[in-house]
Amino acid sequence: MKQYLTPLTLLLTFSLWLPTIGSAQTRYEITDDTETSIRVLGTSTLHAWEMETNTATGIAEFVFTSGKEPTLVSLKQLTFALRVKDLKSNNKGLDKNAYEALQADKYPTIQYQLSSATVSPEAGTYQLKTQGKLTIAGTTKDIQMDVDLIVNENGIVSCAGSYALKMTDYGVTPPSFMLGVMKTGDDLTLEFAVAYERSTGAK
Repeated sequence: MKQYLTPLTLLLTFSLWLPTIGSAQTRYEITDDTETSIRVLGTSTLHAWEMETNTATGIAEFVFTSGKEPTLVSLKQLTFALRVKDLKSNNKGLDKNAYEALQADKYPTIQYQLSSATVSPEAGTYQLKTQGKLTIAGTTKDIQMDVDLIVNENGIVSCAGSYALKMTDYGVTPPSFMLGVMKTGDDLTLEFAVAYERSTGAK
């Protein structure tokens, strides 16, 4: 007696011979071994100024296709945070007044948390259109930001971008010093270049 394979059986049998195509979600983090640069750029009545830190914390979860040449398809999570008092300029007076204006003792960190992102490959890198939440001096605002992402040969994921903001939007009064001779402007630019390394034990 002849036995005939049903369409469903044929489909299931054929699928066993197809290569497995999927994706893998992996946890990453900012470590002491990864390069970090976060700068705050501003203006004043005398000259432009900047404060910088090379220390930050953060985690990320990137989703890559599986295979020999993984491709980034989405982000499930991305955060970074810095301590306000880690920001330094070449002027101690400016630093002190900036810490006071940002209420660093009450709100010791500036934080960013990703809400969503679209990923577009471009010439060996990725362009991210992100939406997230930026918290400064205890005030959180929804922001949109473009981010450049590179997956390095050693597996470290580098992210860089910038965001223009006004201090007063976060309830911060632009500081002044030198008995009021130098007054900072309301406009700031936050520039960041942070790198995420695969977490120890991550699959």
